[in-house]
Amino acid sequence: MSACRPDIKKNNFFDLAGYFTKEAARLKAQNRPVFKTVEHNGVSESKKVNITDWDAELSLFKASDINKPAWSSSYDVNVDSDITTYTSKDTMLKTKRIRIKRIGNKVIWILIYNHTPKNLLYVTHEKLTYFPDSLYLIEKMQGVRVLGINRYRVKGLFNQ
Repeated sequence: MSACRPDIKKNNFFDLAGYFTKEAARLKAQNRPVFKTVEHNGVSESKKVNITDWDAELSLFKASDINKPAWSSSYDVNVDSDITTYTSKDTMLKTKRIRIKRIGNKVIWILIYNHTPKNLLYVTHEKLTYFPDSLYLIEKMQGVRVLGINRYRVKGLFNQ
């Protein structure tokens, strides 16, 4: 049966989904507590927690993967020393920019900028930051026509 399926090749972009799938498994195995702060429109709550579902916790990062065959020519790639930047050429794509700092094959940090183009109902902006074994940060602004603007911020600190 596998011979009947055409080969679907990914782009040569960084495999964001694969990276965060591995990170979720690694973090789950470590089972370390995280000092987590959740903020909604300026009201925040912080506490030390053990996250049991790292796949869900890192889902916005995984969802920003651009390594899809249809997008092979949709992103400009700029490599400057140890930082690779992927910038969207298409205004309709949600993931606008990804910056990855690596030393060798080791990821030092990842920054992701997402933006849903303004439409009649809503607009969203996301900035996702990930430093392995140090910090993850999700900053999101969502404007809904009838409900107004909501700002969310989730910050997880490792080793606290």
